[in-house]
Formats: sequence, structure tokens, C-alpha cells
Amino acid sequence: VDCVFHLVTQLKCGGFVIGLHMCHCIFDAFGLLQFIKTIAGFAGGEPIPSTMPVWGRESFFAARTPPSFTHVYPAYKPILDGSSAGDGDGDNDVMLATPPETMVMKYFSFGPKEISALRSLIPAHLTRSTTAFELLTAVMWRCRTSALGYEPDRRVRLMFTLNLRGRWWKREEAAVPPGYYGNAHLSPMVMATVGELARQPLADTVELMCRAKADTTRERVESMVDLLATWRERPASAFAMDRTYEVSDTKWVGGGGGALRCGVAEMVGGGTPFAGDLASKLISYHMKCKNENGEDSIVVSMLLPEPAMERFTKEMSFWLKSY
Repeated sequence: VDCVFHLVTQLKCGGFVIGLHMCHCIFDAFGLLQFIKTIAGFAGGEPIPSTMPVWGRESFFAARTPPSFTHVYPAYKPILDGSSAGDGDGDNDVMLATPPETMVMKYFSFGPKEISALRSLIPAHLTRSTTAFELLTAVMWRCRTSALGYEPDRRVRLMFTLNLRGRWWKREEAAVPPGYYGNAHLSPMVMATVGELARQPLADTVELMCRAKADTTRERVESMVDLLATWRERPASAFAMDRTYEVSDTKWVGGGGGALRCGVAEMVGGGTPFAGDLASKLISYHMKCKNENGEDSIVVSMLLPEPAMERFTKEMSFWLKSY
């Protein structure tokens, strides 16, 4: 695994902090957590890895020759057509035009009461099946889009991470075994115009995400791998991510319930810092925390230009007004 432990800081209380760097094209956060748990297990005297590694990256994510893009997510089609991921005018997107060091980073906390208030805004059949990640992402995408002031006919896109480990497409085969340490995450992308996103009920926005997840077939994974392989031959300018919002669910990193221990220690928390590159300008991370009442809560990062952040905060207050 291409992972470098940059720094280990011992604290006076007896705990310690690990800082690390990862090469995302080789492995993902799920593989990273398995790796750290294995190292922690060895440090605690375990003779074998807690999750036995499965090798053979080429068996799961090998591009086909010739490539086939028949089943890529529809929102990726503009890339295949030779245009950018947005409308081709990224210089007019305030998110791409604003230097990250002049933006404002805020973290928004959602406890059980806030999440319950948002669930009350969608139909009962969705309430039972919609995850907190899907619900919060749908609301924040709408609020972010409104706050950035895009014109109603512009297309906006939502990209979110999906772990392929353990996902079954056929009864007789699993695409990626849990012991795979490499990169096994896919990024489904959905699309709507600004006007459509503003007019449609929240339930429709949630269902856009749910359909994209449900449409992650074996054929779609293979087509997306073929598409990703072609990116290496194209200039970075071909993939301008104008009007794109990316979201990653990292709540599971903490493990919970003593899932990650180094000796007698349990992981308390952690997260991904803002790096200042294009991806971190456009991404929000969902993380686990405790609120002031000691309740399990979700905290979501958001980076925006200051005027947009003010509008975003007001939009979020509107959605939570029933709380």
C-alpha cells in the first residue's frame, strides 16, 4: 500500500495523533482503514491481519481493450462528447474563479433532532429507506446551488462516493471482496438544471441519488473503469468540474465500538484537512462527532466564498425551521 506516515505526535494524556499521506489512485480510505487496523493489530500482538488481504487488482479493475462506454453514468456523457463536466465556461463559475485561501470553511453539525426535522420533509416510503448521508447531501446540494447564484438554465452536478466492496450484482459473484486493499470506490454523478433543482421536491433530489446507486451494475462499473483509463491520455483541462459538488462519507472511519484500537487505545476522531487543490475546493466530508448533549451527530464541511457562505447558512436555517 502506497501510504506514508508523516508524523506521529504523542500527547501528554497518553494518546497520540497519526498524520499520513495517501496516493488515492492506488487505494482509498476503506483500504487505508484496513491497513491501519492491521498495523494496530500487529502492534497489539495479533499474529495475522484482522482482514486477510486479497490481491489481484487487475482482476477487478482492469480496463478493457477496446474500451466500452455504453454504461457510464449519464452525467458523464459530456466528457465523452468532448465538452467539460459542466457547460464549458468554468471561468464564470465562482467556485473555480475564487482562490481557495479567500474562501470560508465552516462545519455544520446535525444531531438526531435536526436529521429528524429533515426526514419529516420527505414521504414516508423514502423516510424508511433514505440514509442520513443521502438526506443531508440532497439538502446541502440544493442550498449550495442556491447560495452560489447560478443561472436557472445552467446544469449542476452532484458527485458522491460509493464503496464497491461486498456489492453483489449476481448471486454467484461479489465484485470486490472485503479484503481488497486497493482503490475500490466509484463516483456516481447526477445532474439537474439549477431551475429544476430549485423547483422539485426534496424527495426528487433524494431519489436522483438513490437511482444512481441502484444503477451501479457490473456493466456500469466496467464502463466507468474504461472511462477512467482514458483520462490518463487527456489534458487536465478536458475535465473542468464547473458547477460540480462532490461529497464523501467518512463517518465510518472512526469505526466506533472499539473497532480501531492501537493497544488499549480507541480512535477518538479524525478527518481530512483542506488541501487547496481543485478537488478539496469542491468537496464536503461527512464525519462523525458528539454534539453538546453527547449524542451521536454528523458534521459536514463546506467551503464557499464568504457572500455565498452567508446565503448558504440562511438557506440551511430555512430547511431546519421545523426544528
